[in-house]
Amino acid sequence: MKKWILGILLLTVYKVAAQTAKTLHQKAIVVDTHGDILSDQIKSGIDIGIRQTRGNFDLLRAKEGGLDVQVFSVWSDHTGGFDQANRQIDSLDALIRRHPDLITKVSTASALKSAVKQGKMAALVGVEGGHMIEDRIENLEALARRGMTYMTLTWNNSTPWSSSAYEETFKRDSLKQIGLSEFGKKIIKRMNDLGVIVDLSHVGETTFYDAIKISTKPVMASHSSAYVFNAHQRNLKDEQIKAIAKTGGVVFVNFYSGFLDSTYTLKRKQYNERHKTELAQLASKYHSLTRASEEINTKYRHEIEDMRAPLSLLIDHIDYMVKLVGADHVGLGADYDGAESYPKGLDDVSKYPLLTEALLRRGYSGKELRKILGGNFIRLLSEAKR
Repeated sequence: MKKWILGILLLTVYKVAAQTAKTLHQKAIVVDTHGDILSDQIKSGIDIGIRQTRGNFDLLRAKEGGLDVQVFSVWSDHTGGFDQANRQIDSLDALIRRHPDLITKVSTASALKSAVKQGKMAALVGVEGGHMIEDRIENLEALARRGMTYMTLTWNNSTPWSSSAYEETFKRDSLKQIGLSEFGKKIIKRMNDLGVIVDLSHVGETTFYDAIKISTKPVMASHSSAYVFNAHQRNLKDEQIKAIAKTGGVVFVNFYSGFLDSTYTLKRKQYNERHKTELAQLASKYHSLTRASEEINTKYRHEIEDMRAPLSLLIDHIDYMVKLVGADHVGLGADYDGAESYPKGLDDVSKYPLLTEALLRRGYSGKELRKILGGNFIRLLSEAKR
């Protein structure tokens, strides 16, 4: 009888917590600072204004998940980055023209809040990689006029004026420029003048600290996780997290299993090795590696599922940063549509309420949740425009 009563009490507590989380989530402004949706949309020609069965994002699933604000990443690993950036922003503008009742582009905190109040998704632009401006300040200015909210100083590739985390780690001896050059420092100053937030995800440590010294405004990491859990070059060490917070900035935690879980890369490598012969056979049959990969991943879906990081590990990353620098300096930068694996349960943008529920169970207050879910980004955006 006692066990039965205890079970009923626990179930009641769980239901109350779930309902409280739902209410908090609905009232909060939920922001994701990094989604690789535009480049995916251009490649496939899909309309993310209607429900999709592939990918992690469309406007209907975003509505279901209470995602109010999306920073759409503008990225290309090819030459002609500035051209690609404009094409992707054109794509976002076209999406908005097709679905003006669902989404609108904003560039200020007041416009963001107004859009959310109207029940529309507030869309912003984040340029991922300084190579997209092709070493021209006038291109930086042009993208700022088109609504660029932040620019990540590097992607995995370095530029002539800044070095990336990947190349500082693996190609340091071949780099001509380590850290920011004088031209790189001019770019930081011009970004400050334009109200474009300096984004330090992807950058090497030398570039990181050079930018911290030069920027007169708060900086951000749009999609980075904690190095203490996974010693990956894309993750931030404690001193880096503290340095961002000291500027008044924010670290937006990445959801990718490969950054969260230190065991993921090995498990993925073993998975690829197990199925490489079958993959090669299918690629030859279909004359398409993409189609072959999709078929393999569908066939061995249980293995893919087993490799995913637990949701609790994502919460650990968030919780660690909050304990390190406070709830004013942590947010969400999911990297949806930019990776192949996310925590269990967080299949797409419709699942954001699970995150709020998990944080609430971890002991976060409503005030802290509102900051982490979106309030910190809104503050950062306001400060950038001053």
